[in-house]
Amino acid sequence: MRNEHGFTLVELLVVFAISALLIALVPTAFDRLRESVQYRDALRSVMSDLRQARYRAESQGTEVRFNVDLSKGLYGIEGAAPRELPAPLKFRVTVASIELAPQEVASIRFLPEGGATGGSIDILRPAGNGARLQVDWLSGATHLLGLPP
Repeated sequence: MRNEHGFTLVELLVVFAISALLIALVPTAFDRLRESVQYRDALRSVMSDLRQARYRAESQGTEVRFNVDLSKGLYGIEGAAPRELPAPLKFRVTVASIELAPQEVASIRFLPEGGATGGSIDILRPAGNGARLQVDWLSGATHLLGLPP
């Protein structure tokens, strides 16, 4: 009796089929992971800039403006280098009409006394869901909320 070592053709075909399935699914999973990371990073970044603007206004005793350029997808504190929102994400902004410039730049002003002009910034994923960053006009505090259905 001979002991033969190796794989049968059927075993090799099963391994190749499983490998092909994994190779086909990896790019889709990677794209979802990348989009999720970009989304969370954008939320943290916008929230951080809003809080930084409030802190600067109170500590320096001057108005500080946080701008969102809707046409270019840029955002940031006025006077600093603007940041770019990753391509698949979009902004939707609600601010006082006086804070919306004709060039599609929306602003939230943080006041030295602790208040703000208030408003909300929605960061939307391609599917339309996302999160809302709400700036309270009385206190200038920023809160992270889910989007209403």
